Amino acid sequence: MIFFQKEIVLQPYSRGFHLITDVILSEIPEISKIKIGQLQVFIKHTSASLTINENADPTVRQDFESHMNQMVPENQSYYIHTYEGSDDMPAHIKASLMGVSVQVPITGGKLNLGTWQGIYLCEHRNYGGSRKLVLTLFGS
Repeated sequence: MIFFQKEIVLQPYSRGFHLITDVILSEIPEISKIKIGQLQVFIKHTSASLTINENADPTVRQDFESHMNQMVPENQSYYIHTYEGSDDMPAHIKASLMGVSVQVPITGGKLNLGTWQGIYLCEHRNYGGSRKLVLTLFGS
C-alpha cells in the first residue's frame, strides 16, 4: 500500500463554483502509480467547500451559485456572526452544507470520475483569498 500526502495552495478564486480537477491532478502526478485506491481532497477553510458535479456546462456552476444564494441569503437580521462582512456567516453555512472534502476512487492510475464529473472549489466569500487543500492519495 502506498500513501502520499501533499498540501497545496490554490490561487484566489472569485466567488462562485470553479472546476479544479486539472489543478489537483497537476499537483499530484503520483496518482499514476496507483492501480486501485482513493484520493481524498480536504479544504482547510470554513468559508469555502468542495463538491463533485457537472464538468462540461458552466451554467451548472452558475446555477449552483444562484441557488445557494437564494437558499442562504446575506444580510439576515438573525445573523450574529457578521464581523467580517455580510457574506461571512452565509459562507460558513454554505461550506457546512456543501462539505469540506471529497473522495474519488482511483483506477489504473486515474481518477475514476463519471464522464460529466469534476471537482469544484466552492468559493463562498466575495474575497476569500488563496485556499489550502490537503491531498491524500492511497492505494496499491
